[in-house]
Amino acid sequence: MKKILSVALVLLLSMSVLTACGGGAAKEDAPKETVYKIATDTTFAPFEFQNDKGEYVGIDIEILQAIADDQGFEYQLNPLGFSAAVAALESNQADAVIAGMSINEDRQKKYDFSEPYYDSGVVMAVRSANEDIKSYDDLKGKKVAIKTGTEGATFAESIAQQYGFEMIYFDESSFMYEAVKTGNAVACFEDYPVMGYGISQGNGLKMVTDMEKGSSYGFAVMKGKNTELLDMFNAGLKNIKENGTYQNIIDKYIAAE
Repeated sequence: MKKILSVALVLLLSMSVLTACGGGAAKEDAPKETVYKIATDTTFAPFEFQNDKGEYVGIDIEILQAIADDQGFEYQLNPLGFSAAVAALESNQADAVIAGMSINEDRQKKYDFSEPYYDSGVVMAVRSANEDIKSYDDLKGKKVAIKTGTEGATFAESIAQQYGFEMIYFDESSFMYEAVKTGNAVACFEDYPVMGYGISQGNGLKMVTDMEKGSSYGFAVMKGKNTELLDMFNAGLKNIKENGTYQNIIDKYIAAE
């Protein structure tokens, strides 16, 4: 009888160990859901900015959320500022960037872009009370404010020698606008939808040129990396355009003319 009880006890203990090992293996082998780190700008209204509650909102933020919902992926949004967002992408601290990032030839050498999600352009703006600066010709010998890494900066750099003006660089749009309002610069160059939104919100500036044709905005990953995320962004963008979500987002932030 003692022998039978001993055998039974051994069998029971063996089954317990096997069960425990089996459960542990199953838990260990379970796939972990990827949470993508997506970097963005801090102030580039209406594409990304903080509302009165301190929440990040805007066209980029809502498009990203709509696409994530459509495609079923998780992400962590990291508002870093444009230059810092690009640096995070290049140092593998971020998987992607969405920050009103213009698609151009130089960037395409380093990054893979999504299909364009917005077509933009560049305008020049001055202090609302300024009646002296009405064209690029009026900039000769003067200082102009631009935001590092933007389409506006690229355009200003391309005409600076022709029109003889000096450039002052800023990392934030708000600092750039303040430089113009305080007279440290006579004008600034900015993406048309961003400047248009800013003026509508009382930023103290006015546009004095027609929109120069610019590049389109794209969602960016490092070249050859995170291809599955890029594919999901493209597929989701197509879907939200077809179902009307995309246009609703644009209309929310940029009034139709």
